[in-house]
Amino acid sequence: MSPAIRVPLRILGIDPGLRRTGWGVIESDGNRLSFVGCGSVEPPDGLPLASRLLAIHEGLAAVLNDFKPAEAAVEQTFVNKDGVATLKLGQARGVAMLAPAIFGISVSEYAPNQVKKTVVGSGHADKTQVMVMLKLLLPKAEPASPDAADALAIAITHAHHRSSATLKLRVVGA
Repeated sequence: MSPAIRVPLRILGIDPGLRRTGWGVIESDGNRLSFVGCGSVEPPDGLPLASRLLAIHEGLAAVLNDFKPAEAAVEQTFVNKDGVATLKLGQARGVAMLAPAIFGISVSEYAPNQVKKTVVGSGHADKTQVMVMLKLLLPKAEPASPDAADALAIAITHAHHRSSATLKLRVVGA
């Protein structure tokens, strides 16, 4: 019997937001990571909330169609002092989770400090430190916005933690 051929796993990371929803696609082959693409969905300013959410969904659906990821990961929302802003961000996050689910893709969630700890080694790292590590981990990546960079970091986090996330999904779904 010949050994199984390993196929790289394509992962979509999503950093949800109403103004800009960042996305990043990587491939994971064992411990090896490679950059595939990144960008952001930016609904026009002044749109009503429902139209902004629709634009986010349509933008992510286009990314899903173009890049065909096998798995997705979304950053969890942290609650801040402004309840209305937190609620609106939660709605964008719901759309960010729904889009891959519609395509039959499992979605994992990671806390912001878990993403920073995975990529930088410290849960309290700043955006500059995350960018420096992204350059080391994915030298071909040139994220045009902080949201796209964060999305790549989320995808990297999923690549490192996916076996425990998949196990958790199986246990919950059992």
